[in-house]
Amino acid sequence: MATPRVLLEGLAFGESPRWHDGALWVCDWGAHELLRVGSDGGSEVVARVRSFPFCIDWLPEPDGRLLAVSAADKAVLAVGGDGTLETFCALDRLAAAPPNNEIVVHPDGHVYIDGGGFDLGAGEAPAPGYVALVAADGSAARLVADGIEFGNGMAITQDGSTLIVAESYGGRLSAFAIGADGGLSDRRVWAQLGDGTPDGICLDASGAVWYADVPNRRCVRVSEGGEVLDTVKFDRGCFACMLGGDDGRTLYVVAREWHGGAEMRRGDGTGQVLTTRVQVPHAGHP
Repeated sequence: MATPRVLLEGLAFGESPRWHDGALWVCDWGAHELLRVGSDGGSEVVARVRSFPFCIDWLPEPDGRLLAVSAADKAVLAVGGDGTLETFCALDRLAAAPPNNEIVVHPDGHVYIDGGGFDLGAGEAPAPGYVALVAADGSAARLVADGIEFGNGMAITQDGSTLIVAESYGGRLSAFAIGADGGLSDRRVWAQLGDGTPDGICLDASGAVWYADVPNRRCVRVSEGGEVLDTVKFDRGCFACMLGGDDGRTLYVVAREWHGGAEMRRGDGTGQVLTTRVQVPHAGHP
């Protein structure tokens, strides 16, 4: 596998990379900016979201709106083409801890968000988190899974049948069957990861998962059951990864120096977007 190259640097705290409409989109939590990044590394600010953290995904066509889950607003926001924000669905009554890690949208429009169950930056003791479902029209939100050990990245399989959730504190990827109404059932361990600490994830066309790993400074590709297929090492913590590019075979990684939750903002400015080429293209959602 090729040595990773730096596409963009100087980010405060990059997260939630997405390939959409021929470009990479990245959330810079520390700068409160949503960036659209070109193939030459040039970037533009699409919107400003005053939250740490926030994450993004798009509703399916014909709606096609860009959504951002904002912990500060305790809401899912709709992002207008001019960068304006409006509430899509309020989440203030959903759970004690606001959603803070991920959003992924099903082809049928079901919107999944997750939360760690506690505020890491405030030094709160770990508590079980959850996955919530937001209706496609934003009219309601409900919890559909609990007992998640610091839920992080999420992905939906190409056929729309399965939601995979990265449980960072559990060292595993867990899978749920997705019902017609978006509800989740039949929870199972998709892959136990040993010393792995999964953060952001994405799927490829073989059905394997790439997961980013902050403390181990790597991105790892695993098959269901946990067999390690590929590993790419970095010089800083890897927070999320996404397959994209014109052929879906570019692995985009957002990485940054990490000094633990108590010093979360130490390392601002060391954030990078790195790329490397892989053999198997993207599949699934996001």
